[in-house]
Amino acid sequence: QGQFVESGGGLVQPGGSLRLSCAASGGFSIYNMGWYRQAPGEQRELVASISSGTSGGLTNYADSVKGRFTISRDNAKKTVYLQMSSLQPEDAAVYYCNGQRIGFEYWGQGTQVTVST
Repeated sequence: QGQFVESGGGLVQPGGSLRLSCAASGGFSIYNMGWYRQAPGEQRELVASISSGTSGGLTNYADSVKGRFTISRDNAKKTVYLQMSSLQPEDAAVYYCNGQRIGFEYWGQGTQVTVST
């Protein structure tokens, strides 16, 4: 059974950077992983995804973050990362880690990202 715990959120000024981490217990390399975010009053949206370690680690990004965010995974450390740069106020949200494999889907508890002066 998968369990994911996010960390790395916080307060950053516009133009700044943060790196989010999501650590897994149990299986990891077989999971397709994604980072989602949800701002107040908004629907949860996919920010970035990376396929499983057995599927080549292919990445995909929302248009709004292309060129600014990078998703990566370290299967040995059972961790997926989201490197965020050039952060803007519209990036502020709770960021959630998501892991999926056939028949299973797990969410982390979320980590808050605030972008403000």
